[in-house]
Amino acid sequence: MVYQFQFRPYQRQFVRSLSTSHGNWETREGIIIQLINETGAIGWGEIAPLPWFGSETLDDALNFCIQLGKEITTETIFAISDRLPACQFGFESAWEALKHPQKVNLNCNFSALLPAGDAALNTWQKLWQQGYQTFKWKIGVLPINEEIEIFQKLIQGLPNQAKLRLDANGGLNWETAIEWLKVCDIWAIEFLEQPLPIGEEKAILELSKLYSTPLALDESVATIAQLKACYQLGWRGVFVIKPCIAGSPIYLRKFCQQHSLDIVFSSVFETSIGREAALKLAAELSSKNRALGFGVNHWFKEDEKTWLTDLWNHL
Repeated sequence: MVYQFQFRPYQRQFVRSLSTSHGNWETREGIIIQLINETGAIGWGEIAPLPWFGSETLDDALNFCIQLGKEITTETIFAISDRLPACQFGFESAWEALKHPQKVNLNCNFSALLPAGDAALNTWQKLWQQGYQTFKWKIGVLPINEEIEIFQKLIQGLPNQAKLRLDANGGLNWETAIEWLKVCDIWAIEFLEQPLPIGEEKAILELSKLYSTPLALDESVATIAQLKACYQLGWRGVFVIKPCIAGSPIYLRKFCQQHSLDIVFSSVFETSIGREAALKLAAELSSKNRALGFGVNHWFKEDEKTWLTDLWNHL
């Protein structure tokens, strides 16, 4: 099958700098793609790279799209290299949208991402009023004593029925991870995400046996290959999966269906196009009734529908 192909690069400015242990992130960049079949039906997809998580760069993705020209075949879509996981997801999602055009019907809770540092103390109330009951807060950004002090104010201020997740983005070491886990055990945190850097999965596995607070892998399972490797290593804690950078949705679906995994599907600040495809997977594969990590719309200020229409029509 041959499809007509078009693409548009995009940039979206965050309302505030997103601070993590990887640094400060100001602008989300990606690519919207369009496939048109022989009947004129359209399938939309999104390529939303996150190179510091191990995906290809935006330039890699753009170069791939440019060299395709104005057509792409089914064979080419399913031959995209594993070195381009965000491209794999974007093109296969557009292909699946043509094959199965129904919208996702997902009744679920989302976890709202709070800003790092003490800005979280003045942010959660508005999000709570919007219906969020699970929150995620980035740590490993400020000195640990300062963060623990802010954390204690935050956790004491949250309603009793609220859940809080902490995400270190691999920014801790063994000693600071221990210090955080001691605090987490006192306050019954839902889970602590990626306490140690990529490459220290064995140490994270050891950490998971020392305290009652569950641990989650995120950066360590960014792609399907990494997901498989960590499962084979023996990880049976929480897997935070970001579908838009994981690679082929077909292979991701197959692996998750073959194994009983405690999965939290999560956003990479994609647009509604990538989010729709990601949530289709979540609807099929989510378990354990955990809130999905897609509560991030408040990080952008423009009306997305208008913005996407303008992007496609005016470039």
